[in-house]
Amino acid sequence: MASAKSMTDIAYDVISKKKRAVQFGKLWEEVSKLYGASNEKVAQFYSDLTFDSRFTSLKDNKWDLIERRKFAESHVDLSQIELDEDEPEEGEEDPDITIDSDEY
Repeated sequence: MASAKSMTDIAYDVISKKKRAVQFGKLWEEVSKLYGASNEKVAQFYSDLTFDSRFTSLKDNKWDLIERRKFAESHVDLSQIELDEDEPEEGEEDPDITIDSDEY
């Protein structure tokens, strides 16, 4: 018996009733019971939570409503991310760049 509400709408209702963030496993238990979803839907549910702007993922795989969180808690500072750029060694060709000499 599937609900008329989406799984993320049910998750919103569940988290709204709580006073704090919810562990993903517990959230899935409640949502799947109310929605009538099998464990085969857990990956889709996780993906839907990730892309739904009402939710934010926190440490230890907990989820909360973004409206209850400070900006710094729910956003990643991209300037702190180090990129691992695979630069070719000196004298080595870049494998991502191919030049067909017949064209020139």
